[in-house]
Formats: sequence, structure tokens, C-alpha cells
Amino acid sequence: MLEEGSTPFAAAAKRLARNVVCATMMVFPVAISTSASVSAQTAEAPMPPRVKPDPNAPSAAGSDQIINLLDREPEPLFSDVEMPYTAPSRSLTTGLSDGLDQGALYLMAKLTRDSKPLDDGLIWRIYSEATNANGRLELIATSMGGDAEFRLDPGAYLVHTAYGYAQSTNRVVIGKDVQSKMLTLNAGGIKFGAAMKDGNGIDETQVTFDVYGMTFDERGERNKIVGDITPGSIVRLNADTYHVVSRYGDVNAVVRADIQVLPGKLTEATILHKAADITLKLVNERGGEAIANTTWSVLSAGGHVVVEATGAFPDFVLAEGEYEALARNNGKTYLHNFEVAPGQDREVEVVTAVSELETQETSNSN
Repeated sequence: MLEEGSTPFAAAAKRLARNVVCATMMVFPVAISTSASVSAQTAEAPMPPRVKPDPNAPSAAGSDQIINLLDREPEPLFSDVEMPYTAPSRSLTTGLSDGLDQGALYLMAKLTRDSKPLDDGLIWRIYSEATNANGRLELIATSMGGDAEFRLDPGAYLVHTAYGYAQSTNRVVIGKDVQSKMLTLNAGGIKFGAAMKDGNGIDETQVTFDVYGMTFDERGERNKIVGDITPGSIVRLNADTYHVVSRYGDVNAVVRADIQVLPGKLTEATILHKAADITLKLVNERGGEAIANTTWSVLSAGGHVVVEATGAFPDFVLAEGEYEALARNNGKTYLHNFEVAPGQDREVEVVTAVSELETQETSNSN
């Protein structure tokens, strides 16, 4: 879990987060809960990448001087450590049998160079380095929790480690001896929140977040890391900068922000929306009953269709701005201009009475 007061470093966080007017960020060295379910993340074991770091790379030498967060040199992610005095708290190796001709691999992981080893929330997967007949890497063994111990036949393997959505893959060569490895994840987390720009309350049940990488593929699209995150959720990620998209409702209330994750830290990101919940009604007179079987179109100030619906009480969350409502009923079309102000949820009535329509036209012409 994230340690309070730990000294962070960021090998991957080479870009400072760009503050935008729609998001506020606060970084606190507080603990991330490890009780969240990981079933959605573990439904299908991910394929490890082709890049294989050198398992024999020496650990970086320690230093007592104060080093700038972005200038500090990273230590190797996968390094040898002395065998602990006590055996692992549990051995969760699956599908393997003990044998005198096998080697032992003991694995531990921590968030940063200076933090303590994690005791929960880790998922270890051991893959064969060679592909099978289907061209895929074979999953040899798995373990969940904190530290892990595996008994493996001599050979080369790929070790995939996941802590939430923070992941790392490393290569290890096993003989008939005992090896102990420490993985430094360089990971942190984001806690998501949402609020209205003017301070009014927001219906958090209609707010979701999606997290994307910063780079684009050949089609000009970002890689989606995780989606449909609800306010208050904590997502563990590798230390880096991420593009976060927050949606309020299902129409056009969308806010984007670039947010930086620091190793060993929890970033609290509150996305500020400027929108309101609007209910449309077609009535014969002001305050009258809504007319059923009405078809609706909401147009932007530029005349583009924003959303369409059918019913007596269509309800939308719309971004701040000016709109025109078109109501069609019994072969007739009725128009009404309205404005959306942040946080001001309300009903918008479209009146069929001729006197009301003439009043609207006179008001619009002035």
C-alpha cells in the first residue's frame, strides 16, 4: 500500500502535469486501500511485452543527498536481493509440483526505492519464454497477494506483475538454485472526484471517468487504460502522466485533463463540470400537463443536433450554453430557445399556444 511520508521518485514521470481550468489536483502521501476487487482486472491474463530487461543489471547505489524528483536516477526495476530470514508468508504457486531438479524463485515488490515491500494487492504471473503451438506464451503459474514463491524447472521465464493497473514484465533465468528478486514498480494512484464549477452539488451517479495514455496510435486515438470509473474510486497506475476524460451524463458535458501520477503518492483529482440537468415538456399552456408521444431534437447555437429523444419528459445533462428545442407532435413542430447555466437543473416548457409562440417570436426579435 502507499506509505505516508515515503520519498517518491519517478523514472517515467518526465513530463510535468499540465494544469487546466477544469481540474484541481492535490497530492497527498496517504494510503491506498487494497480491499477493492481485482476480478475485472484479472479476468484475462495479459500478454507480456516483447522487451525484456536485463535481469543481471546492478542496483543503483544509494545516496544521502536530496535529489530533485524528476532528476533522480531510477534503480533497476528487477534486482537481486538477499534471501529473507523468514520464508514467504504463503506459497500460492498453482499447477507445479516440488522436485529436486527444480529451482526456487522468491518474488517481492514495492512501490518505490524507499518504500516497504507490498503485502497485498499483487498479482504475479509466470510465463514461458517460448511460444506454444498457437503462437502464444504459456502461463505457467500464478500467485495473488504480497510476496510469492515459485518452484520452476530450469529455463528462461517472463515474470508479469500487476498492482491494479500498474504493470511490469521482467525476464528471469532459473537454474537449480534459489533466487530472490525485488521488483520496484514506480507506481502511484489517482482518487477521482467531481464537482460543479460554481460550487453547486453534482449528481455523482451520472459522472464517470476514463483514463487514457498520452500517446496516439496510427489512427490518431489514445490507448484506453481503464474506463467507467466512478467518483471516489482509486486506480493504481504506473508513475506517468495520463489523459483523463470525465463525462457528466450521456450527451455533451465532457471535461478533459492531463493528470500526473507520482510514485508512492495518491493524486486526488477533482474534475469541475459546467452543466445542468434539463427536463423538456411540451404543454398547451404554462404549467400544463406534458403532451405524450412527442419527438424532440435539441440543437446547439450553431444549429447542430446535440441529442434526440421521444417521450413526454426527456431528461438530459447538457453543457453550459444556448440551445434550441424542437418538439414535434401530431404533425406540428414547436420551437423554443433556452439557456443552460452550470448547476441550475430545471424544466424547460415548450408551449403550443399561438399567443405564447407570438410572444416568443417578439422577444427573440428584440
